[in-house]
Amino acid sequence: MRRMARALLPPGARRTVGEGYDWLRRLPQVPDAYLHPWRRISRGLIHALKDSHLGERCFVIGNGPSLKDTDLAGLQNEVTFGANRIYLLFDRLGFSTTYYVSINDLVIGQCVSDIEALAGTKFIAWHANRHFRRFPDDLAFLYTTYTGPQFAYDMTRRIWEGATVTNVSLQLAYYMGFQKVILVGVDHSFSTQGTPSQTVVSSGADPDHFSPEYFGKGFRWQLPDLRTSEVGYTLARRAFERAGRQVVDATIGGKLTVFPKVDYNSLF
Repeated sequence: MRRMARALLPPGARRTVGEGYDWLRRLPQVPDAYLHPWRRISRGLIHALKDSHLGERCFVIGNGPSLKDTDLAGLQNEVTFGANRIYLLFDRLGFSTTYYVSINDLVIGQCVSDIEALAGTKFIAWHANRHFRRFPDDLAFLYTTYTGPQFAYDMTRRIWEGATVTNVSLQLAYYMGFQKVILVGVDHSFSTQGTPSQTVVSSGADPDHFSPEYFGKGFRWQLPDLRTSEVGYTLARRAFERAGRQVVDATIGGKLTVFPKVDYNSLF
């Protein structure tokens, strides 16, 4: 599986497998990621969600500017995954996403009070656990790492982040048994340029998300690694297809080409 995943890396893509020494840097985290009381509770919570949505469909909502052109009212009665600062959209929607996912340490660290206040089930990267003063009842810590590429079939164990929270959401959706996953707002396109994964500080309004306040002035964030995220998406597509399931992309004007495209308005 790992050899096949390596072959998916496009020419010039940054390799995140144990070909570097990321595994050495992360080694001290491993016992904690499995034995810490918060993680032990989290593993139980995650295990209880295994195949909990067998045969259903869900929507994984990205945070791209295309959401401004998307009528999201139809999602109110759907199972949805939201991520990072999606909650800035909740007042406009009139509802919150069913599940919330965040794996980026910078986002979690700067928004921890907002995340703690969110209702519903939340999935947070274990490496950001230090930002939380207590263990919320509705939160499960995921043991995500940069070591990959691989698709996680057991979400209680190690999960490759795949350079984007959308990849983690897809792995969660598979674990929960969803038959069909529909991507919305995954534009896969950024006007802000620079070295992938480089940390930058926003100098003004955010042009790359649904709100100018998303990563507004002074917010620290990491530039996208679109090529590595495509590796993760390809692994997800193959995993779903092998299981007789499907991921489709209903993003309006999206640039992602890994998944079959569908017309968003035809889904309701």
